[in-house]
Amino acid sequence: MSKITVYHNPRCSKSRCALSYLEEKNQEFEVIEYLKTPPTRKLLNELISQLGISAETLVRKGEPEYQTHFRGKKLSGKEWIDAMIEYPKLIERPIVVKDGKAVIARPTEEIDKLI
Repeated sequence: MSKITVYHNPRCSKSRCALSYLEEKNQEFEVIEYLKTPPTRKLLNELISQLGISAETLVRKGEPEYQTHFRGKKLSGKEWIDAMIEYPKLIERPIVVKDGKAVIARPTEEIDKLI
């Protein structure tokens, strides 16, 4: 069985739901609390590629950090990645990865695409 990795924020209800969902499906997984262990530039690039989205799409636009520093600005992909490195709370969650593919588990059933 391939390893599943969940980029998780324990304060996020959707993130907690993803862990419960994987447990219900009897899936083994590794949890990475990305606010405690922020992703590197390389990892963010990999996740964006695995998700098949733009860097900007991975940004949570409702976060205070976005509203304060980035609202209304047009940034390049590299600049959005810089923003997520500086402010990891901006990263959409939960991100679930398996076999080189990833989903944002919103809704939680998106995980089914990987298992």
